Amino acid sequence: MNKPVTRAKPRRSKLWLTVLPMYAFTLVFVLGPLVYMFVLSFLERAEGWGVTNAFTFANYQNILNPIYLDTFIESFKLAITSTLLIILIGYPFGYFMAKLSPKWKKRVMLMLMIPFWTSSLIRLYGWIIIFRANGTLDKVLMAVGLTERPLKLLYTYPAVVVGMVYALLQFMVLAVYSSAEKMDWSLVEAARDLGASPLQAFLTVTLKMTLPGLLSGVILTFIPSMGLFFIADLLGGNKIVLVGSLIQDQLMKAHNWPFAAALSVVLMLLTSLMISVYKRVTHSTELEGLL
Repeated sequence: MNKPVTRAKPRRSKLWLTVLPMYAFTLVFVLGPLVYMFVLSFLERAEGWGVTNAFTFANYQNILNPIYLDTFIESFKLAITSTLLIILIGYPFGYFMAKLSPKWKKRVMLMLMIPFWTSSLIRLYGWIIIFRANGTLDKVLMAVGLTERPLKLLYTYPAVVVGMVYALLQFMVLAVYSSAEKMDWSLVEAARDLGASPLQAFLTVTLKMTLPGLLSGVILTFIPSMGLFFIADLLGGNKIVLVGSLIQDQLMKAHNWPFAAALSVVLMLLTSLMISVYKRVTHSTELEGLL
């Protein structure tokens, strides 16, 4: 009798070799810089250049200085304002995009992806041309009679908000679209058949089912908007300083690496806090859906 052929199980050593490059990359290029930044935040700045090995909490205490604390507060305000506007524009866009026919879904998706093929700096320079005095927007407004003189829109707070919304809107649209496309639309119809109004059906069914996508979009827009300092530099000039701008100044101009590391650690902790809140909310939403 012929014995059945059994396949040899892969050796654990071979499996380990396949994942070793991934672990090595994570340790060297992800965990290593984070540990270095954390340790650096507790060191003292040298008088001339570099750092000393003296341990100190002064870098974190310095963050409580009203000047730097106001920078965090202003960054939060700008992030909240930008995120709210992105939700108002991106959520309906992603929701109705999911209800399009497959042909139009591809077309709209292509229109959303085309801007990513161009550098964000080049696209922001386009907004500078639009917002500058006697620029495109001023000419249009004066042509239709809404204004009589050029407006000073460039290097203002609204210009920075527009730049943030423009740079991050696609992330909200795609996140909401991914959730809305997987939705069971028959549940909405069932809610309407049971007597729910369109608003009630949206709040009780549609919003809950697309909440994970909405929260994903909030994470993808709120967190970067606190650190995209080049948008504030280009469209806001020196009037609007974000946490990212402060970190860059400490690194490039003041050469205060420990303080820049402390700012980065605090920003990373705030980011981790938001991600943990997102995980809890999405987990509770999934449990409600199962029940």
